[in-house]
Amino acid sequence: MFTKLAVIGGLAALVAVGASPAFAQKEFGSPELIAAAKKEGKLVYYTANFAEVEQEVIKAFNKRFPEVKVEMVRAPGGQLITRVKTEAAAGKLSADVIDHSDRALMIGLVDLFQDYAPPNGADYRPDALISPKLWPRATIVWSIAYNTELVKNPPRSWMDLTKPEYGNKQIGQVFAASGGTTWTRIMFERQVLGEDYWKKQAATNPVLYPSGAPTSDSLVRGEISIAPLLYNIVYTKKKAGAPIQIFFPPEGAPVNPYASGIPKTATHPNAAKLFLNWNLSVEGQTFMIKELGNLTSLKTVPVYPEGFDPKVVKVWLPKFEDYVKLHSAWVEEWNKTYNYRQ
Repeated sequence: MFTKLAVIGGLAALVAVGASPAFAQKEFGSPELIAAAKKEGKLVYYTANFAEVEQEVIKAFNKRFPEVKVEMVRAPGGQLITRVKTEAAAGKLSADVIDHSDRALMIGLVDLFQDYAPPNGADYRPDALISPKLWPRATIVWSIAYNTELVKNPPRSWMDLTKPEYGNKQIGQVFAASGGTTWTRIMFERQVLGEDYWKKQAATNPVLYPSGAPTSDSLVRGEISIAPLLYNIVYTKKKAGAPIQIFFPPEGAPVNPYASGIPKTATHPNAAKLFLNWNLSVEGQTFMIKELGNLTSLKTVPVYPEGFDPKVVKVWLPKFEDYVKLHSAWVEEWNKTYNYRQ
C-alpha cells in the first residue's frame, strides 16, 4: 500500500528542486538526449488531465528546460482516445506524448507506443504500471470538498454523503462514465463502502456533471455546496482564494495513476523523452505533489500533499483486472441507480 511507503521529507524535495547540472543529467537523461531535445525545440502533448493543472506543469518544466516548448492538446478522456485512434488510422498522429487517465483504454493502444522508460523507472511501483511502455506520470487522488459559505455542518466521511440533510441537490458529482478517474471512485464506493452505497447516495438527488472542472466551478459559485472531487482540480482553486475546504475521508482515498507514453510516430522523440523524464523525476513528482495536490506512484514518497496524513488515510488503488472487467456492467448499474441517461 502507498501508506506503507517511506517518506524522504522536505530536505530531499529541496535537494531535488535545487539540483545541480550533474544531477540533472542523471535524473533527466544523458547530455546527448538533453542536447537533442533542445535542438528539436518543441513537443506536442495530448492529455486528458485538467488544462489549468497541466499548464502549471508545463511552466515548471520550462523553468528547468526553457528551450523546449510544449504545445498542449487537452480533451476529455473519450474524445482524446477517439482522436488518437482516428489520427493513427490515417497516419497523421500528431502527438509526441499521450497522457491518459483511463489505463484500460490505453492498454488497448499499447502497440502505438515505442519502448520507453525514465532514468528512475526502477523507483516506481510495479502495480502502478500496466505496460513497460506506459508510465504513471500523474497519480491523482479523490477528496471531498465543500463551500464554507454554505455548509455549516460539513461532512466528515464518504458515508456522510448519504445523509438526507445534504439532499435536494446540495451535492454535485461526476457521472460514472466520464473517464478512468471517476471509474476508480465508483469502484471504491462499491468495493469499500458497500454494495448499497450508490443507492443511499443517489437518494440525496445529487447534481451530475460531465467532469471535475465544471463541478468544481459550480462549487465555487455556490450552485452546489458539497462534492467529491479530484484534489488537484479543487486544491488550485482553494489556493487562489475560493471559499473551499477539502479533506481526505477516513474510509480511504481512491487514487488513479495515469498512463503516459511516446508514440512510435513521434516527430520530437527526444523532447518527448525529456518531458516525461522530468515529470517522472523526483523533482517533477515533488512539484506536482506540493503545488498541484497530486500523490505519486514512486516507491518512496518525497512528500505528501497538504492535508494528507498517511497515518490516518489509507490510499486505495483498484486491482487492474477488476478495473478492466467490471467497467461495463458496473457503469450501467450506476447509471440506472442515479437515473442517468447519456
